[in-house]
Amino acid sequence: MGLSLRYTKGQTPLDEEEKEGLKVKSITTQKELDEFEQLNIEKAVEWTIHTNFKPEKILTEKFVKDLHKKMYGDVWKWAGTFRKSEKNIGVKWTHIGMELKNLIDDTKYWVENKTYSPKEISIRFKHRIVSIHCFPNGNGRHSRMMADIIMESIFGQEIFTWHKSNMVKPDEIRDLYITSLKKADNGDIKPLIEFAEN
Repeated sequence: MGLSLRYTKGQTPLDEEEKEGLKVKSITTQKELDEFEQLNIEKAVEWTIHTNFKPEKILTEKFVKDLHKKMYGDVWKWAGTFRKSEKNIGVKWTHIGMELKNLIDDTKYWVENKTYSPKEISIRFKHRIVSIHCFPNGNGRHSRMMADIIMESIFGQEIFTWHKSNMVKPDEIRDLYITSLKKADNGDIKPLIEFAEN
């Protein structure tokens, strides 16, 4: 039958080749896909809880890819590899590596020079990496987990609450998240920081 997906506002559609990367062929609906991805993400969260990350290892392309693979590797063959298609969001796919390197270099500078507060550095990283859109799918959840890991492992502070939501369901929390992302796109990072803290 194949995978039939319905996208909500702010979600990035997969192309047919990316859909072919589905490992669990019994998945046919968006609901089933969300459930399998959530189980995989919970395993990734366990991994982050039981791993002591060295700060210098976090701000690397390898870590960015490894985390995505941990989050989605049970579901998607392409988990942990940069997308090779254009999307409705993000940089040209051929620029992903360069843009990520720029973000990592900027973030290292912010950390070393205390340019912003730990919360703002984490959220600026989250916002930029989601706007680069490194992967075919899962960029929002991946970027939020990256922000949490930066808070905890680089700054030794509490992770964000993100309204206690994974933002998969199309509801008012997801709408608020999308709105705060758009404000960050226009240079106002504060609403996204406030969203992450609540």
